[in-house]
Amino acid sequence: MADLRTLHDAILEGNAKQAAALTQEALAEGLAPLDIIQQAMVPAMDEVGRRFECEEYFVPELLLSARAMKAALEPVRPLLVASGMQPVGRVVIGTVKGDLHDIGKNLVAALLEGGGFEVIDLGADVPAQKFVDAVQSSGAGIVALSALLTVTMPSMKSTIEALDHAGVRSRVKVIVGGAPVTQQFADQIGADGYSENATAAVALARRLSQPA
Repeated sequence: MADLRTLHDAILEGNAKQAAALTQEALAEGLAPLDIIQQAMVPAMDEVGRRFECEEYFVPELLLSARAMKAALEPVRPLLVASGMQPVGRVVIGTVKGDLHDIGKNLVAALLEGGGFEVIDLGADVPAQKFVDAVQSSGAGIVALSALLTVTMPSMKSTIEALDHAGVRSRVKVIVGGAPVTQQFADQIGADGYSENATAAVALARRLSQPA
């Protein structure tokens, strides 16, 4: 019988190859995709987040675990879609126009997927209109904006304004983050939330996805 504890540990240790193989093994033995996610994957990423906050893990370890999580999710995702399983929420994420940095954004996207969200990753240097188009086509409830440069932070404000002008701002929650971004700046531009790191971003997204 597949050992979900071993899968949990493979993700925790950042072993993508083993995580993918163990997931395939669990599926082949008839374990339900949702059970694999809830019993192994989500607890593993929660533990990664705890270790990061306690400074037992740092960005390299986070990235390795996120990559392992993504590898484990690959064979599970199409089964969830086929079963009609609904995601926790749908998130459009991207680094704003003028900013080519994407490591932090990639990490948040991977952790969101691990937390049960459907993620539409637009990449880096994303113009405001592309965020608008993605929200309109996907029906996403959350838009996550990243900026790693002070000079690109105004693009966050213009993206929120574009969502407003397109008439979709009222139906999405906008969260922002990145090294130079602060809670004060998030408040100034009218964002719904700010997170200082990837694990906190997932907790914030979960909170904002709860019914009012």
